[in-house]
Amino acid sequence: SISVGLDLPGRFLFAILTLMTLIANLVFIEEVIYIYKKIPSSKRSIIIWINAAAPVIATTSCIGMWIPRSTMFTDFTAAVFFAIVIHKFLVMMIKECGGQKLLLRRFENSHFKISTGPCCCCCLCLPHVRITRRTLFCLKLGTFQFAFLRPVFMFLSIVLWTDGNYTPHNLSLKGAAIWISCFIGALTIFALWPVAIMFQQVRTLLVCKKIIPKFALYQFILILNHLQTAIINILAMQRIISCAPPLSSLARGAYISQQLLIMEMFLITLISRVFYRRRYSDLEPPECTTDEAGDNKQTP
Repeated sequence: SISVGLDLPGRFLFAILTLMTLIANLVFIEEVIYIYKKIPSSKRSIIIWINAAAPVIATTSCIGMWIPRSTMFTDFTAAVFFAIVIHKFLVMMIKECGGQKLLLRRFENSHFKISTGPCCCCCLCLPHVRITRRTLFCLKLGTFQFAFLRPVFMFLSIVLWTDGNYTPHNLSLKGAAIWISCFIGALTIFALWPVAIMFQQVRTLLVCKKIIPKFALYQFILILNHLQTAIINILAMQRIISCAPPLSSLARGAYISQQLLIMEMFLITLISRVFYRRRYSDLEPPECTTDEAGDNKQTP
């Protein structure tokens, strides 16, 4: 139940945000129906997972807004879900290239540029790595470790929280929150790195698949769900976001974060529908493109 009584403007705001969440979920359901009818079965589940990121975050934020005591569980649910989406986005880029075998044939003489963000954007001296089955496995392992370990640490946090040994806003060195948060932050950075490496390699090839706006939407969700929420929480802990009785600074910060996320994820859901609700023909096999190039040279 809501911890504070709402006045008329507050009820109107809650009603509008709840309606936005409902519309976002309806748009997603309609998109799922379209995907099952028009998209090949090999890509369906991946595209559905990626499209579900914004509606799921909007739904968890809406639940946290109406039921403040559930905020910790809703935030953990959204974080775990998006950890899986990061891995799915990497797999989607490989699938859009025709799968792993075709990708290796397309780039058999190419190299990955690993001096990219968020890990090594300043390390320009790093050598380029040849694209092989092993390097692709390492990239997928980099995102999979986050999709696996993030739920494990979230479960550990909830267990410690129920025992009174975990407080999300207690960042002292003796508390468990600071160590778990730092470790999850490191895992997040190592998971985002393979996605950036793969995007740099395939963005030109997948221009026809609208991969650049899709990657931008994925980045927006990441920034808004993690960085924006972290900044608001820090401002609330420092009392920069003032309390408004009966709401404390932390509770008010949580409300602001949830309400912003609902509006932002609503817009991202609508924009995602534009870029994912299109049918694109599969890319030409590598042999076909080379044969065509050879024919064009022999024609004169």
